[in-house]
Amino acid sequence: MPNTSQPLCRTALLASALAVLGVLTACGSESGTPSASTPRATEAPSTPGPDSGAATAPADGTTPSDTAGSASASARTDGRCHTSELRAAVGRVDPGAGQRNFPVVLTNTSDRTCTVYGYPGAAFVDASGEQLGPDPDRAPSSPVTLTLTPGKSAWAGLSFSSPQISGARTATPAALLVTPPDERDPIEVAWTAGEVPVGGDESSVSVTALEAGTGP
Repeated sequence: MPNTSQPLCRTALLASALAVLGVLTACGSESGTPSASTPRATEAPSTPGPDSGAATAPADGTTPSDTAGSASASARTDGRCHTSELRAAVGRVDPGAGQRNFPVVLTNTSDRTCTVYGYPGAAFVDASGEQLGPDPDRAPSSPVTLTLTPGKSAWAGLSFSSPQISGARTATPAALLVTPPDERDPIEVAWTAGEVPVGGDESSVSVTALEAGTGP
């Protein structure tokens, strides 16, 4: 009978060796490093959002500086003061060195800011409205533009030599007509300060340019 035990033994040993080799290969693949690494995710560039602090233009196309300019423009004055926006008054006499000096005050009674510049017009009139004496002379002054907010005033000095000293011909006016600078319509103010010179020597009356306030 032929002996078959040796080939069978060799076959069993070969199978066992292959099984061991397979186990070793599997263990090597589990403990080794991967052949290719997993790619990392790429982050998108960040863009400023509505709360990032980036400046954005208004929908109407204006810039913040345009808006500020509009607000500033609305605060500016709106031209000169007109007669209808002013009240006139004559202050208390300030005598000195043979002179009689009166502050003629213009007050802004409107609800807007306006300006005055230069000399007011002035004329003494009687009860019928007829002018007494010549127009006042303009005293040397340096006029400036005065800004009058509502309720603020400017004044000019009205002066003449005391008639008792000068010997000038006099009259007692019923009113003083005050015309704001660059206006045509006067404001009538009752005159209660007595006689004024209207003719003869030393009869001139003078007026100064407007200054801020209600008097010296």
